[in-house]
Amino acid sequence: MSWSTLHLRPKSWWLVGFLGTLACARHAPEVARGGEGASSPAVVALRGARLIDGEGGPPIEDATLVIEGETLRAVGPSGDVEVPESARVIDVRGKSVLPGLIANHSHLGVVDGTQSGAGHYTRDNVARQARQFEVYGVTTVVSLGFNTTLFPSLQEEFNAGAPRGADLLGADRGLGVPSAAPPVNVGEDQLYRPRTVEEARAAVRESASRNPALLKIWVDDFHGSLSTKMSPDIYAAIIDEAHQRKLRVAAHVYYLEDAKRLVRDGVDVLAHGIRDRPVDEELVREMKARGTWYVPTLGLDETFYIFAEQPEWMRTPFFAHAVQPALATQFADPAWRAKALGDAKALARNKASVAMNLRNLKALHDAGVSIGFGTDSGANPLRIPGFAEHRELELMVQAGLTPLAALTHATRDAAALLKLQDRGTLTPGKRADFILVEGNPAEDIQAVHRIIGVWHRGQRVSGGVEEFTP
Repeated sequence: MSWSTLHLRPKSWWLVGFLGTLACARHAPEVARGGEGASSPAVVALRGARLIDGEGGPPIEDATLVIEGETLRAVGPSGDVEVPESARVIDVRGKSVLPGLIANHSHLGVVDGTQSGAGHYTRDNVARQARQFEVYGVTTVVSLGFNTTLFPSLQEEFNAGAPRGADLLGADRGLGVPSAAPPVNVGEDQLYRPRTVEEARAAVRESASRNPALLKIWVDDFHGSLSTKMSPDIYAAIIDEAHQRKLRVAAHVYYLEDAKRLVRDGVDVLAHGIRDRPVDEELVREMKARGTWYVPTLGLDETFYIFAEQPEWMRTPFFAHAVQPALATQFADPAWRAKALGDAKALARNKASVAMNLRNLKALHDAGVSIGFGTDSGANPLRIPGFAEHRELELMVQAGLTPLAALTHATRDAAALLKLQDRGTLTPGKRADFILVEGNPAEDIQAVHRIIGVWHRGQRVSGGVEEFTP
């Protein structure tokens, strides 16, 4: 384990460790504060970094990045990059720099502490979550459904850079199934549940009037726990109506056969991994022919049991600083842990889903299907903003991808899924959204956790995660 750990008695380590790390938070080394304050220079250069540019190639050792305002003016080997005489030059030798992560599938305003559902979509709660994403290096976030009419104003504020937090994109409310998927108790203004094709088309038209980045539909029956799924005529109508309005559609799926039909009907994004059985040549062929994106959300089913199992990484400050106190208390409760692990059938099913998800990601990646990046973070209390994205990178590597491939999906490809041409790679002309870390993430994906600075829109917006209180 490369992270520093908290050595505490087994029965009390979690809560005490959480409170202790908040009380004794150390500050990361001061690396750069370019762009903060009216007197800051207009041009900042970071010199000597190991550059992972997001394009998938090997890192460039001893690289220099020149930042002008929000933009990368020049990037490349230090010997090839001209640094203006007026620039503030910062020595970052021995550090690695990589693009800010882009989350294609998250949710805002659904949870607070251990609670979820209606009543949590407030400006303060969404702002807290957006800031948490940013501190953990996730600089752009798609809230894939459950958004209220508050979202457009919040999006405008955060995307303008004040207050601090990840850039926000949204899928409006999203469309589910009456008395079925999704089994989330959100407000009526956060979700449509159309009963007919006509209601579905009307919901799409109303959503389109608010100019979302895309739309979201919930199709499956959540591991057979619900009585019905969304009918094919409903989701076909949604996809058709959305496409007429130049909107793309992302689908919550679980089963291979649902995925195949959705792809044939023109869905643009499979927003979860296929977990019931192995993907086949037919699906691969159709997805590649139609340009369908795949967002595996590998950690989704793992969250149902992993925190009750108490892996070593739960003892780290990197994890503790992402967890609200009420959730930390829950994790420390033996009764909660016993209940989470007590249903042997559910535990086996969830672990089998994770294993199948890993297998299918590797197969689709190897086949050249377009892969995005997301975790469903924020959908329930166990899917923890910021931390979930780092865990997802680890699981992508566990699936058999190289660290560079995982990072490329989480940066360049995630931006491409959203058709964002101004971010996702560290190349001249792109936005200066990046993470500065200790170690070499191209060799050890856990090095991405060792954050010493996050830069967003050309400004250093945070240091290590120890500076953040959730």
